[in-house]
Amino acid sequence: MGRLVVTETDLPEVLVVGSPVYRDRRGFLTETFNQSAFESATGIRRDWPQDNHSRSVRNVLRGIHFQMPEPQGKLVRCVRGRIFDVAVDLRSSSPRFGRWAGVVLDDDDPRAVWVPEGFGHGFLVLSDVADVTYKVTVPYRPGAGRAVRWDDAAIGVDWPLDGPPILSDADRDAPGLHAAEVYG
Repeated sequence: MGRLVVTETDLPEVLVVGSPVYRDRRGFLTETFNQSAFESATGIRRDWPQDNHSRSVRNVLRGIHFQMPEPQGKLVRCVRGRIFDVAVDLRSSSPRFGRWAGVVLDDDDPRAVWVPEGFGHGFLVLSDVADVTYKVTVPYRPGAGRAVRWDDAAIGVDWPLDGPPILSDADRDAPGLHAAEVYG
């Protein structure tokens, strides 16, 4: 198919990856993932041992999640609905530690966001329902999941909230950035 369009965010390691979309009266077709094209366009070479799919309703806020000690890279796509997707640099040695980048993803423009290892990830559902898929570079490990508080002022994510968020207990109780276990 056509060439991928790769755009940096405010965090240069976090990339928006756009695939060509072919539209006609029936709808559209896009290639959601081609490893060779992804590697050629981004220079990122990874194994992809697991794909995940979540469904959430409006105002669900998931995150900011990450895995330790074996970090996951994620390639995130919204295949139904609309989300505000966020990546946070959780590498304490990084000059951008604690900074975030946010991108709106939706089912009409099937872009993906690359969230590299060492970054936390979260999203807020902006539509009535959203299905989010993501490829990960390392399988989920029970007991390895971590979170940083979604509304920590030290990070300052500007979530486009339309009412109170719907949170898991783990997200509600997550520690702030400076109390959390993060990457060295």
